Amino acid sequence: MPEPKKIVVQKVSDQPNLDKVFAIRREVFVGEQNCPPELEWEHEDESTHFLATVDGEPAGASRWRKTDNGYKLERFAVLQKFRGQGVAQELVRTVLADLPADAEYIYLNAQILAMGLYAKFGFVAEGPQFEEAGIQHFKMVKR
Repeated sequence: MPEPKKIVVQKVSDQPNLDKVFAIRREVFVGEQNCPPELEWEHEDESTHFLATVDGEPAGASRWRKTDNGYKLERFAVLQKFRGQGVAQELVRTVLADLPADAEYIYLNAQILAMGLYAKFGFVAEGPQFEEAGIQHFKMVKR
């Protein structure tokens, strides 16, 4: 039986690790999903970034930021070879645990395929389906 892989998610702010975060997002969103690069790179300085590694290898990324509405979770991306191994769940768990204690309104815009993941953490779809960067989404709010 193979050794279980070690998934570690860390908050990162140093440039070498941010470069890994941005490389993962570029591959998933711009490369795989054809998102326009100019839509992908925004609000970086005001965001808190996370890097997931599997056995020390960069595997996934995400971030949160404070908006006028509350706390928004964004840019969850897992490289193709690491999908289905629990990386995304560990990212969501870590990001939620990192939010300030007074974070009352927590939301995200979920790609339809990812809604089941967020639902496991208490997020509920709200409002109509919409398109963002050519991909169908629902707003989801943590209840």
